[in-house]
Amino acid sequence: MNMPVKFSEASKSKHLNAAQIEQFGQQVDAIRREIMESIGEKDAQYIYKIRDFVRYSEIASRGMLMFGGWIPPVWLFGTGLLGLSKIVENMELGHNVMHGQFDWLNDPSLNGANYDWDTISTGDDWKHTHNYIHHTYTNIVGKDHDVGYGLLRVSEAQKWEPRFLLNIPLAIQLMVFFEWYVGLQNLHLEDALIYKTRTWKQVWEDSAKFRQKATRQVAKDYVFFPVIAGPNALPVLTGNAVANVIRNLWSSAVIFNGHFTEDAETFEIDNTENETRAEWYLRQIRGSSNFTGTEWLHILSGNLSHQVEHHLFPDMPANRYAEAAPKIRALCAEYGIHYNEASFMQQFGSVWVRLAKHSVPHSWTSTLQQSKQKLKSILRF
Repeated sequence: MNMPVKFSEASKSKHLNAAQIEQFGQQVDAIRREIMESIGEKDAQYIYKIRDFVRYSEIASRGMLMFGGWIPPVWLFGTGLLGLSKIVENMELGHNVMHGQFDWLNDPSLNGANYDWDTISTGDDWKHTHNYIHHTYTNIVGKDHDVGYGLLRVSEAQKWEPRFLLNIPLAIQLMVFFEWYVGLQNLHLEDALIYKTRTWKQVWEDSAKFRQKATRQVAKDYVFFPVIAGPNALPVLTGNAVANVIRNLWSSAVIFNGHFTEDAETFEIDNTENETRAEWYLRQIRGSSNFTGTEWLHILSGNLSHQVEHHLFPDMPANRYAEAAPKIRALCAEYGIHYNEASFMQQFGSVWVRLAKHSVPHSWTSTLQQSKQKLKSILRF
């Protein structure tokens, strides 16, 4: 069995034996059971408030752009509000509904199988790459495409290629056009573009649903709304474009903070098929990062500020992660398991450190580290 790839000196769980891991898993199950059994009217009211906010903020922001977008302060406020509406729809509404977190309401508009969010990615493609692949094989290099999105190198287990020297600018590009990369993710374009293991004909054939959804999204934001705005077409067009970039930058930053921090581990393909539920729980914790903040920061992140809890309980209503977090944190402390949590900016800063480290071959960073140690030894004398 291949050993996991480690990125921190902190003890990650190797001190636990099989019996202790299973006992840990049972206690995680108990936390999940306690919260899931208490789900009810308050959770329903919460998601309906979120849905109402998304609807009314979109109406208000589009109205401002359409009827007063030529006035700079109105354009700025309308664009910002539309970006905020798109963020909440993408993160706290769409992402969580499509995980099936609110299927129990039996409301067709909040059913995970039917919901289709305001982004380029189709619901079916995203649920395959994210709900199934990512949440099953979390951070396993070669299985989980979210490990670098086929674009970035974030693990020593990924073979270094010269293109990774551009890790930083590629990451910035990924953030700006995040909805497009997520939409195209299921097509694995790198296999056709770089590795030549797929043909472009295959990519084209497999992209039918994506092309249909992308056409609809582009037509909505960049044709329909500008056309009906008449003389205010340009303010509406630019406002929609900037709002989409605002949403892309924020959602990608949240995702990066949850997965690419220095202490978030990645893993090699090992005995995943024989992994117990408790071992799966442990992998979710070791591969995830939380960030702290205000209630609004949690809402704007889709409560993925509690990425550890989301990876443990993807079908739990995300508004309950704040309740689960201190219990999971205490349980990790009891078992000596590293619980990766810091402020938003601390986590975001460590993401870029990690991207920089993995932009060059491991031998380069090892040589640099050795040189630093030698220099320190010389300076002592």
